[in-house]
Amino acid sequence: MTLRILVEASGSLTSGYMIRAIQEAGHQCIASDIDNECAGHYLANDFVAMPHKEDPLLWEKIENILVEKRVDLVIPSFDETLLGWAERVGQFRGRGTDVILSPIESVAVCQDKWLTYEFFRRNGIPTPETSLEQCFPLVKPRNGRGAVGVRIASEPIDMTCMVSQELLEGVEYTIDVFCDRDNAPVYIVPRRRIGVKDGKSTAGIVEDQPVIRHWVENICSKLPFSGPINLQCFVLQDGSVKFVEINPRIAGGMALGFAATENWIALIIDNLMEGRSILPKPVAYGMRMMRYYAEIFVPRH
Repeated sequence: MTLRILVEASGSLTSGYMIRAIQEAGHQCIASDIDNECAGHYLANDFVAMPHKEDPLLWEKIENILVEKRVDLVIPSFDETLLGWAERVGQFRGRGTDVILSPIESVAVCQDKWLTYEFFRRNGIPTPETSLEQCFPLVKPRNGRGAVGVRIASEPIDMTCMVSQELLEGVEYTIDVFCDRDNAPVYIVPRRRIGVKDGKSTAGIVEDQPVIRHWVENICSKLPFSGPINLQCFVLQDGSVKFVEINPRIAGGMALGFAATENWIALIIDNLMEGRSILPKPVAYGMRMMRYYAEIFVPRH
């Protein structure tokens, strides 16, 4: 059966792989963005212009979109609306649309960097020292995404809705993880970030990192996740690991995680929606990813 799958933020420079993955899995992609003239509009099978996140009728309009576009499945990726989707999983499922997200309690913890820090400390997960006061040089929004608002500050700044964090020196890793319907991590794919632009991975390599895998399994045993998530950590010079954040959603650099294993869109449908078991494939350690700009040419209407 061919499903109609809605994805968000289709104007981002990393959205193309998601659209392709949905189509290669044999389904139709409905791209969405606040920009009607984004590239995703022309790559996907269908497109819808989304209301702005500050629109007071945001969720009423989104519900109408799901009905109008006959959406079977939503894979949220926009941080600002993750909690809203999580709150409405049951409501939308009752209307025939599945939303692939972890439990709302997990989303709430991961979206707030202070709550994430408290979760790490409470469960013995290695993490940099963090404060609600300006005690450390690295300052970032509690609910920020990517590199937006992150800075190293020596002068006093307003710490409202901010945290400060110990500055780490080491090798940065993003770990792509797929958790099945029982919240067990089926794939754990550490990728070393070789290139980063505006917080998004532009190049990377998949590496076998047993210590990282150990801690990811530990994290997933303490906080339930469903479907694709990704974590950020640093491997320090002494070989120890410190985790800095969890993103409870599909991510822009996850194209490498897909390529090193299999198409996770198919896994979402087969396991999370239809209950079929997963037989994991070997992870292709050593696989590299490089990104480049590509063009879409639209004829004059």
